[in-house]
Amino acid sequence: MTCTSALAERIVKSQPDALAREKARQGIRDFLAVSWPVLRSQVPDSGLPALRSVYGDGSVRSQALLLGYAGHALDYDDFHADFRGHPSVVILPALFAWHQSQPTADVEQFLDAYIIGVEMAGRLGLAASQQYYALGYHNTATLGTVAAAAALARFLSLDESKTAVLLGIAGTQASGLRAQFGSAVKPLHAGFAAERAVSAAQLALAGFDGKPEGVIEAFLTASSNGQAQPDNLLKDWGSPWRISAPGLEFKPFPTCAGTHSAAEAARTLRQQWLATGQSVESLLHEIVDITVAFPPGGDIAASVREPVNGIEARFSLEYVIAAMLIYNDLRLEDFAEGDLNREVLPLAARVRRTPDENAPPDTVNPALRFHEVTLSLRNGQKLRQRRTRQQSLADAVDVSAKLHAALKQETEQRQQQLWQSSRLLTTADLLTLSQHLVP
Repeated sequence: MTCTSALAERIVKSQPDALAREKARQGIRDFLAVSWPVLRSQVPDSGLPALRSVYGDGSVRSQALLLGYAGHALDYDDFHADFRGHPSVVILPALFAWHQSQPTADVEQFLDAYIIGVEMAGRLGLAASQQYYALGYHNTATLGTVAAAAALARFLSLDESKTAVLLGIAGTQASGLRAQFGSAVKPLHAGFAAERAVSAAQLALAGFDGKPEGVIEAFLTASSNGQAQPDNLLKDWGSPWRISAPGLEFKPFPTCAGTHSAAEAARTLRQQWLATGQSVESLLHEIVDITVAFPPGGDIAASVREPVNGIEARFSLEYVIAAMLIYNDLRLEDFAEGDLNREVLPLAARVRRTPDENAPPDTVNPALRFHEVTLSLRNGQKLRQRRTRQQSLADAVDVSAKLHAALKQETEQRQQQLWQSSRLLTTADLLTLSQHLVP
């Protein structure tokens, strides 16, 4: 059996467990929390109206694109370490868009398709290797296209033959570059991936002829600089399900995940200063210089040093550290589309990046990433705090609180309706939630 055939068999036949389904429900609630403010125009966003003018035909493909963009527009959506990208904002838009056009699936069928998609996403990330991301590809856009296609194959109950063709059609369309980070095209990548997965499924259903074998292998070979590990596509599939372990990582801040441990280190320094009875104003006055250390290459995603707008600020360690020191939080309004917060910029200009050359390069194992923030004060004192990625992950994010915050502008009745349907306990819940997520 070839690699693609074996993948198709697993996609069609494997059975997710109850724990995986509960994790899927949590992922869907987080997706609602991060997409709702954009869908309801609660935050500045010119991208969705512009996209509607181009993709306004109401087709399944257009709906998938719009919903994918909305879910990723705030960069507040979940992350998966194996995938090294954002799986839900590709997989769920494809599934919801198809369900909106043909609302006949039961809730377990939907959840299982989502679980299969996340499994495929994580395995593609491992198979492509860390080299793939380092070469400049945006995993959410590229590998996400194939992952969403796998989810649709399961959702549509395709047989193994059509599933293999579908994976190949999706693989040959997969594209997206990290060079677009800091622009509206980055979230559009999620929309493109969902749209391409839908079109690949439509072509497979129509009986369009495509190679059933060899395309996924060729895709990995062509894009991993000789580092591809295709055995990771199949080994121990679903044992455990990757939506359960290592699981989805939910974001506490609307910024690039590569900035989070730096932000948390800065927050700890701020809190320690306040605990001495001194004020924030005195801390900001005393700071002469700020350095942030990390493994070599650890800022590959957070690459923007001098942002020019709120979107670019999401990828700036300098801006993130300064904002946290000032406000004790990374506020959505400081990272939304539009002008930068002028109160943050002078402090951000004092931040210098100092990669720790004694640490293993980030490409060796991103799980070992850390940020060490050092504040140099006027009196010569240095305040230092180190925060590792693993410490950040150990602090669970309250997805329920994220969802309540996203829905706070709705009526009490609407809040209750959305909250109930987001639990996805019944097929009726799925239908209600799907109807609310029409972009």
